[in-house]
Amino acid sequence: MKYVHFLRRDRAWEGYGVLDGETVHVLDGSYFGTHHQTGEIVDLSQVSLLAPCRFTKAVCVGLNYRDHATEFKLPIPEKPMLFMKPSTSLLDPFADIHYPTGMTSHLDYEGELAVVIGRKAKNVDAKDWKEYVLGYTIANDVTARDLQPKTGQWTVAKGFDTFCPLGPVIETDLDPANLDLCTRVNGEVKQHSNTKNLIFDVPYLVSYISHVMTLLPGDIISTGTPSGISKLDHGDEVAITIENIGTLSNRVD
Repeated sequence: MKYVHFLRRDRAWEGYGVLDGETVHVLDGSYFGTHHQTGEIVDLSQVSLLAPCRFTKAVCVGLNYRDHATEFKLPIPEKPMLFMKPSTSLLDPFADIHYPTGMTSHLDYEGELAVVIGRKAKNVDAKDWKEYVLGYTIANDVTARDLQPKTGQWTVAKGFDTFCPLGPVIETDLDPANLDLCTRVNGEVKQHSNTKNLIFDVPYLVSYISHVMTLLPGDIISTGTPSGISKLDHGDEVAITIENIGTLSNRVD
């Protein structure tokens, strides 16, 4: 099932629904709570898709693909390297990534599988991880790469407004262990890997992170990016495709 959060253009009204091909079946509430289909069906062309969840925090995993660690000549981590993006970094699918000119001169994309938390999760046993996951979506961990080594930590480099494009759907029926991921910039393939190459898999991450902090409904775990990152320029179009989810596409302003 593909859940969507949308803005209906003719009514300037936000809602939640289930995407079925080119139509949206409207829900009477959010998919994070009790809901059912109302029977109203809207054509996809009549809506603008919004970020499918509004997280309180995006918990991101650094260096979670072996080839990405090798790319930066860094050792394979023994435990997940975690950092967070603020809620203000969230960006809707198809909206523009803002290039903070004057603050950075090197902007990178990072295509990632994101896990969407469906219920409050604290001290989760790895065998029970599925009970806390609503589904999966696509994230772009946009990074001001030149600021990363200057500050000694990653909050500034990764925390700007619009630096977390997310969407376009939440897919609920998915095995996250073997998904093809491809990032294109202006149509050219830049990243191509598979989630089977994750160092720390989704069950481990849900359990580990929930022992560090409480995860709330709508929070995401962005599971890391493979090798192939490179610099973005004004006007570039970044499109991240993950098998069975779809494509997240954003332009750099």
